[in-house]
Amino acid sequence: MEKRWVLKESSDREMVKNLAGELNIDRNLAELLIQRGITTFEEARSFFRPSLSDLHDPFLMKDMTAAIDRIETALEENQKILVYGDYDVDGTTAVALVYTFFHKFYDQLDFYIPDRYIEGYGISFKAIDFAAENQFSLIIALDCGIKAVEKVQYANEKGVDFIICDHHRPGSELPPACAVLDPKRADCPYPYKELSGCGIGFKLIQAYAQRNNIPFDDLSQYLDLVVVSIASDIVDITGENRILAYYGLKLMNIQPRPGLEAILRYSNVQKKTNGDGEGFFNKELTITDLVFLVGPRINAAGRIESGRNSVRLLICEDLEEALHLGEKIDNYNTERKNLDAMATQQAIEMIELDERLKTAKSTVIFNRDWHKGVIGIVASRLTEHYYRPTIVLTLSGELITGSARSVKDFDVYDAIDSCSDLLEHFGGHKYAAGLSLKPENLQVFIDRFERAVTEKLNGKELVPEIEIDTDLPLSNINSRFFNILKQFSPFGPGNMSPLFRTDGIIDAGGSRIVGKNHLKLYVVHPEISGGPFSAIAFQQGDHFGKIEKGIPFNICYHVEENEWNGNVSLQLNIKDIKFGD
Repeated sequence: MEKRWVLKESSDREMVKNLAGELNIDRNLAELLIQRGITTFEEARSFFRPSLSDLHDPFLMKDMTAAIDRIETALEENQKILVYGDYDVDGTTAVALVYTFFHKFYDQLDFYIPDRYIEGYGISFKAIDFAAENQFSLIIALDCGIKAVEKVQYANEKGVDFIICDHHRPGSELPPACAVLDPKRADCPYPYKELSGCGIGFKLIQAYAQRNNIPFDDLSQYLDLVVVSIASDIVDITGENRILAYYGLKLMNIQPRPGLEAILRYSNVQKKTNGDGEGFFNKELTITDLVFLVGPRINAAGRIESGRNSVRLLICEDLEEALHLGEKIDNYNTERKNLDAMATQQAIEMIELDERLKTAKSTVIFNRDWHKGVIGIVASRLTEHYYRPTIVLTLSGELITGSARSVKDFDVYDAIDSCSDLLEHFGGHKYAAGLSLKPENLQVFIDRFERAVTEKLNGKELVPEIEIDTDLPLSNINSRFFNILKQFSPFGPGNMSPLFRTDGIIDAGGSRIVGKNHLKLYVVHPEISGGPFSAIAFQQGDHFGKIEKGIPFNICYHVEENEWNGNVSLQLNIKDIKFGD
């Protein structure tokens, strides 16, 4: 699919020059900093050297005082507490974090993960009944509950209190809970709005620790869970999330909890021991590794069997037991991949055989037999393939349930909201949402959603876009440049790995096709000395014919390290190639 290249607007030249001089760095690196809102030496120091001391006071969050008061009452009166969370990565890591923290000094505590197929997303009446029947006085709900007005009212009638810890967009009415912690509520003054659900859980235990004189150092052991949630829930890695992710990755690379180490082992990331007896992994873990290696395995338990298994793994303190549980979850992940591949192929075939679906502005596709646990993944794959807002639906009990995914700058939540009168339930955010509806409303919903998408696009065509940070001469790329570039990490939404553009390069000789249509290139710029530069371009072998003829071409790329046979060198990871102007 042809992609549109968009170069970010250049910053003020004088500002770039001054910042580069003040920091003694390449002007292209100064440009990257200014794009990220960093214009002074002090701001750059905070960016390059994140500090846990810069985390916000948790009591700035609306209702935090009420939440801690209610928890302290429960502990003082020996009330039973149920820690409740969604079945995905963010929910299960949040439950593991809050449960483990309080369980260290309080035993009237249990956790609850709803069944994806019986109870569905969020707080369920079944869970409230379970709490009431088993004398739980307080439910701490994590990564869900912000729209559960009726269910919290039902719990109140049964004598069960709620503390809601959520990060999703609230509805017009907040649940009648003891406390509702959500930075996105309109009346919440908390300075940072993009925490994950597990991040809200961390702020809860930070507040409790602060109130009860527990050293902050005692909380750092939970940052591996927080960074896994930040990576897997695709939240912005800016502000507080950057700090939490930075230190969470440090912990993941040095001493993750046994459950996460087990997942890494089943992902072929092995721990070794150096001469001093210290453990380290055979690769440096990044946010990308957590997204593709750790997150899917944690998710697989809730997709195939029960999210409780993920929590059991994450709270496990014994590595041997964790390896046993990890094997089970790895098997779930294998089953998930098979179901995902089958459903994705069926979905593509359905679209290609239906002229209306092929030409629509949105994709809404239904198959009653698809596994509910993989429809979100299928929606993501179809969005990537066709590049348009997508909803994948299947039958779950008497209702049709679905997952929505979107493309850059299109708010799929708003489009679904415009059809809310046809739905039994929906929730989510700009780029991902979940929904359920009665079968008799399906066709009306499909038609209405397509109209909503068409109206919101207002004639704009959906074309995949590559946003390029800045032009970069190949001669600027050296070890010093890359060592500073590495300090921009951790990368993710809001701080993506910088993407550079260089025009008019040519093959230096030795380029070839490798693997399944990948290009291994050696490139130079004919007007600039230096090189050749090694490069890899995945799935772009179709360009080889022109490249080997010496035709100049333009590239957009990341600069990265490549390790081969113990040798480490710089490499251009080419994301797209264009010929001509």
